[in-house]
Amino acid sequence: MVLVRIRSLRFFGTMLLLICPATFGQQSQPAAPPTPTKILAAKKIFVSNAGVDAASPVVFERTTGPNEPYSQFYFAMQRWGRYELVGTPSDADLVFQFRLTAPLSSCQTYEPQIALTIFDSNTHFVLWTVTKRVKDARLRDNWEKNLTESISDVLGDLKQLTTQTAVARN
Repeated sequence: MVLVRIRSLRFFGTMLLLICPATFGQQSQPAAPPTPTKILAAKKIFVSNAGVDAASPVVFERTTGPNEPYSQFYFAMQRWGRYELVGTPSDADLVFQFRLTAPLSSCQTYEPQIALTIFDSNTHFVLWTVTKRVKDARLRDNWEKNLTESISDVLGDLKQLTTQTAVARN
């Protein structure tokens, strides 16, 4: 009798372990987290050039100039036309801080990337960050192509972000 109960408990325990994950897995998950309303409501932005971090100059020395990646991003933002670009942070709803970084990915290998951080110009809080890796290349032309592609990827993520729903107010 005791042996039958133990077997029954094992059977039901096993069935619960198999059924429960399937039940939880069927719950719908939101496609993406909501976008802060300030990003959606903003009309004017200031694009800030935060430059290159201390480890990056060697990695980014292949660019045509130290401000070339920032210029590419700035003019891409202008062409997009979603936001009005203003000349000072105090005139803006948001500050888009553009930065080149190259953190170590292994003991001697740097991984170049572009980081775009979006700040609320009034509170100075970070609202969102988009980071994209820049594929390395030995030839300057390939490097420029990869850099342009990564800037386009950042802009693509930004476009996707601004088409999502706002953070719900409680």
